[in-house]
Amino acid sequence: MKRVFGLVEVVFDGIYLLSALAIGAALIISHPQDATALTAGLMALILAGGDAFHLIPRMASALCRDEERFRAALGRGKLTTSVTMTVFYIILWRLGLALFPAPSPGWTELVYILAAIRILLCLLPQNRWLERYPPVRWGVIRNIPFFILGLICAGLYYINRGAVPALAGMWLAVVISFACYLPVVLFSNSNPKVGMLMLPKTCAYLWMLAMFTSMYF
Repeated sequence: MKRVFGLVEVVFDGIYLLSALAIGAALIISHPQDATALTAGLMALILAGGDAFHLIPRMASALCRDEERFRAALGRGKLTTSVTMTVFYIILWRLGLALFPAPSPGWTELVYILAAIRILLCLLPQNRWLERYPPVRWGVIRNIPFFILGLICAGLYYINRGAVPALAGMWLAVVISFACYLPVVLFSNSNPKVGMLMLPKTCAYLWMLAMFTSMYF
């Protein structure tokens, strides 16, 4: 049964990476003069490229049934994904600024400060990325600014949910992604099955990209 679930995850992750790359490329190639489309396309490519550092070793370990062989690559991939995911939300915020009325002063500065703190925390050796069971405490610490950043982005899109009909559900997709991610941060070490919540989290990110795609296709 574990082998079956492993193969399902490999197929799912492969479809996700290819879909995100295809969306990014399509937005950039089809609308090279549109700044919003180019930014959204870049955001999709950063999302897929960053996640690939983690998912490709994960897919390889599932196919080979030898996780220890890819332990270092998985750890470095998680670090890379943590950084690129933070960049993803910075770009999502910038897209909101381009599409919606400007929010109250100070919010953009707060977004950048939270992103910088998050990235700095991710780079600290206390995270012990290469270990099989990294400390949960540091998983919580580095994700506190990330969750706040996500809530701020969700708030921006919620307040302006009627401004661009194609993006009306963006706030909900962000909330769903974090709702699925929080239990993984807290409980995946003690209960690996909780990690399956990353599947709906990934679907939420594809939904985000699909919403931007629907603005142009």
